[in-house]
Amino acid sequence: MKRKALAAVLCSAVSMSLCSATVVSADDTQTYTVGICQLMQHDALDAATEGFKDALTEKLGDAVTFDEQNAQGDSNTCSTIINSFVSNNVDLILANATPALQAAAAGTDEIPILGTSVTEYGVALEIDGFDGTVGGNISGTSDLAPLDEQAAMLNELFPDAKNVGLLYCSAEANSQYQVDTVKAALEEMGYTCELYAFSDSNDLSSVTTTAASSSDVIYIPTDNTAATNTELINNICLPEKVPVIAGEEGICAGCGVATLSISYYDLGVATGEMAARILADGEDISEMPIEYAPNFTKKYNAAICEELGIEIPDGYEPIEAAEEE
Repeated sequence: MKRKALAAVLCSAVSMSLCSATVVSADDTQTYTVGICQLMQHDALDAATEGFKDALTEKLGDAVTFDEQNAQGDSNTCSTIINSFVSNNVDLILANATPALQAAAAGTDEIPILGTSVTEYGVALEIDGFDGTVGGNISGTSDLAPLDEQAAMLNELFPDAKNVGLLYCSAEANSQYQVDTVKAALEEMGYTCELYAFSDSNDLSSVTTTAASSSDVIYIPTDNTAATNTELINNICLPEKVPVIAGEEGICAGCGVATLSISYYDLGVATGEMAARILADGEDISEMPIEYAPNFTKKYNAAICEELGIEIPDGYEPIEAAEEE
């Protein structure tokens, strides 16, 4: 009788233990580590990273932590950062800018990779016949503004100009894509266009000087190297009275007169929402198409426009940061 009672007590204790273990397991919260590789520090990329973190934190709260790394403009450092993420087995990688995306694609085919501030994924990843979905472990958001509308903006503001210089970094594949596209559109409008490519920041000054001396207007795409050197560009172009049409707001705020702009913060938010769907909802990244900014805004740099005597037509918004400086 005592043995039966003892057995009953033991069975009860084991059952309670199992139930308790089940409850603990059910209460456990899944946690995620996200590696962020940002090519360099400038306003557009910083805003995209901020938007991404804000959106993902809003969705997942304390369940997500970030390992945020900046490559300081060095593509080789991007590869080193990505390799560390792979070694640490992070749950997802945010690749902010094209070289970061290229490094991530080369570094892993298993960890989900989301790109942002990438203009054209087919060009960046050398995908022939790109249809809008990368497949595999890669998706993300694009900062591509309508290039034909940027060309139309230049024509709207400077219809009497004849020579347009297109200034860009030859090491950035997406910059090459943009200037080639804009050049074709401008030439159809009757402009004479010349490409002015610099390899890195070391020859930017000399190339910009040449472009400014030979151009009525300069166009700069969403180029990371240009974005970190707007003061240098402005110090060359402004004294020469050569206006700059920029591919994004950060460049325009530093050295441009006007831009057809997206919000990089909002682009980052959209990327963060994609990350939440992958991590928390189990959405298949291989089937997620690249997402694009839904809105584009005509903006102008009031200070530079005033100095150059350029009158901006209705329909443009001032860049507030440029007004404050």
